[in-house]
Amino acid sequence: MKTWSPDWKASKQPRKQRKYRFQAPLNIKRKFVSSHLSKELRVKHSTRSLGLRTGDTVKIMRGQFKGKTGKIEEVDLSKCKARIAGITLQRKDGNRAMVWFQPSNLLIIELKMDDKKRQAILERRK
Repeated sequence: MKTWSPDWKASKQPRKQRKYRFQAPLNIKRKFVSSHLSKELRVKHSTRSLGLRTGDTVKIMRGQFKGKTGKIEEVDLSKCKARIAGITLQRKDGNRAMVWFQPSNLLIIELKMDDKKRQAILERRK
């Protein structure tokens, strides 16, 4: 079995694109879990997008919960998805189910800035 390669050249085949994303190691998948910044944050930090972190406030841009905002509870790198506090689905039996969102469907409206790594990333980008 061939191991995952960072030197992979892009293919038009969706099958190979899915395979690349699925087999990528977690340090590469971290880059897949990033979202666009709001216009104010984009001007302030002079960058278009950042990786999602627990505690960031995001706005949902697509889907059933479009327009709602909330804080990120959890980011799952293996699934490449994020969960937002307070956003749940009601099941037929009355239970509540967590909803996972793709980062491309979210807009970061407030950053959690008490993380030194994130501050370093923003400084590097300026």
